[in-house]
Amino acid sequence: MNEASADAAVSGTRDTVAGHHAHGNVVKLTLGAIGIVFGDIGTSPLYAFRETFAGHHDFRLPVDRLHVLGVLSLIFWSMMIVVTVKYVTILMRADNKGEGGSLALLALISRKSEGARWGRSIVLLGVFACALFYGDSMITPAVSVLSAVEGLVVVQAGLQPFVLPIAVGILLGLFMIQRHGTAAVGTFFGPVMMLYFLAIAVLGGLSIASAPGIIAALNPLYALHFFTSEGWHAFVALGSVVLAVTGAEALYADMGHFGRRPIKNGWLFIVLPALMINYLGQGALLIRTPGAIESPFFMLAPDWFRLPLVLIATAATVIASQAVISGAFSVTQQAIHLGFVPRLKIDHTSESVASQIYIPAINYALMVMVIALVLAFRSSSNLTAAYGIAVTGAMFIDTCLLAVVLFTLWHWNKLLAWPLLAIFAIVDAGYFAANLLKVPSGGWFPLLIGLIAFTFLTTWAKGRFLLRQQLKQGEIPIDLFIRSATGSASRVPGTAVFMTSQSDGVPHALLHNLKHNKVLHERSIFLKVSIEDVPFVDPERRFEVEDLGNGFFRITLHFGFMQEMNVPEALAAIRCCGLPFRMMDTSFFLSRQTPLATKDVRGMALWREKLFAWMMRNAESPMEFFALPANRVVEMGSQIKI
Repeated sequence: MNEASADAAVSGTRDTVAGHHAHGNVVKLTLGAIGIVFGDIGTSPLYAFRETFAGHHDFRLPVDRLHVLGVLSLIFWSMMIVVTVKYVTILMRADNKGEGGSLALLALISRKSEGARWGRSIVLLGVFACALFYGDSMITPAVSVLSAVEGLVVVQAGLQPFVLPIAVGILLGLFMIQRHGTAAVGTFFGPVMMLYFLAIAVLGGLSIASAPGIIAALNPLYALHFFTSEGWHAFVALGSVVLAVTGAEALYADMGHFGRRPIKNGWLFIVLPALMINYLGQGALLIRTPGAIESPFFMLAPDWFRLPLVLIATAATVIASQAVISGAFSVTQQAIHLGFVPRLKIDHTSESVASQIYIPAINYALMVMVIALVLAFRSSSNLTAAYGIAVTGAMFIDTCLLAVVLFTLWHWNKLLAWPLLAIFAIVDAGYFAANLLKVPSGGWFPLLIGLIAFTFLTTWAKGRFLLRQQLKQGEIPIDLFIRSATGSASRVPGTAVFMTSQSDGVPHALLHNLKHNKVLHERSIFLKVSIEDVPFVDPERRFEVEDLGNGFFRITLHFGFMQEMNVPEALAAIRCCGLPFRMMDTSFFLSRQTPLATKDVRGMALWREKLFAWMMRNAESPMEFFALPANRVVEMGSQIKI
């Protein structure tokens, strides 16, 4: 592993660093957002309402007018408070140069909280939210696709044995096409999801027409009455009600792809109305036919339309799963660049859209876990018992981060901020507490995945810090080195680029090269790759050059944490270090450190040191990570105790 690469420390962002924002026709961007952003929350009607009444509780709520109106009122006001107010209206204004998501928000807050007593706690909270996302990204495809395919049983009960094989086949196909990219099928996502939302809205509207009194559920007093009459049962039911807002965080996370306005328009004018009309329609159906609780979503449709509805819903769940998988790729790329995940192979599947990437290791890990979940739980109802705890945990953390934003970044009036935060905290804490009851019946799974991911993320970050500290102890002042080396070593033609993670001192790769080969190149470059805590850095602000004299230069390349790091391409744009950079005359020297876990040096627990060493051995080659030409790379190895 070289000293720079993904080990480059996240440097402070300067005011001159420009960001990246989604531009284009608002209508087109809104259609694209409907196809990508709303897949998860849009497919919640398949199972959310059903599970509230017939889920894995030790009781079943009576399917009568009081309970139907109470649950519908909870769903509506959850959507208004959590999605509309918290995410769409407030959090989406807390963008990091146009980008959203927990890591982007964490980077934004970190700049303002540097040195603060609570700074480390906020970082750990943000990292844990990222870790919980991986648990959610495994359950979402499984429960979404399985719930849609189960609609076949409503069409024909004899198809029950085929549900699992069909669901597994669809999921396998979905993961196998990831390496080809989603650009081709992506153009159909928007229209397909529009058809889906239109279909569920029409079906819900027809059902409401037969029982218009169901609209009274929008009155929050019904939610309050539900709690006062049911008490503990109402609290337990919250664990299923929250399924209606799973996917809310995706609106914020995908903001950089489409912009705040298209997502806001899509939610307020299309998705929210369609979802609530469908939920109200399901409620009207249950008041008329309580037995429809086994599958109220599909029973809204007349017999002749149930099979087409199954196909439309399946397509929608595939799109929802695709969005979650792509989100896992995007979050992993951000985590790599921010220094929480070791280098992994990243393929760009589109020449025009930088955000379309494919990470084989993440794809196949997700595939194995998703298929295992489907085969282990065997039904969407069983899976919902494990679903929600990761989402509600991340939502609660977002509220904590939002508190920092309101007081530290935006300086809101406390008389306005505290009541608003109190409402968000009560809602999020209530949902999270209710989902904790699911731990014995499957909720342990996303928590376990989150804990494992959190351990890996923090171990890598801590290990990198300790490694840099050890390397810094043996540094030689650059002025002393240049004076002594230039007079004692032979100069050879060409350019040598020595990768380093330090802003000063002499790269270890240069010291090893001089020790063994006893030569210096005519032009020696000390190159540091700095990952800024903003998503994108403009090309004109990409590099800094310092002339050290005698043919030595120090160059710092700046990349955003969502950008591809192509070092040769960036060097080719530099014209202030003498001759232009020509790859045939340039050699890249990388220093690969092998950490040795030991009890002699204070750092991490021994098992974490061994874990860090294993992660370093399995990290992606820096040659590929930085797009270096394979025939121009020389690696120098050393062993370091951490």
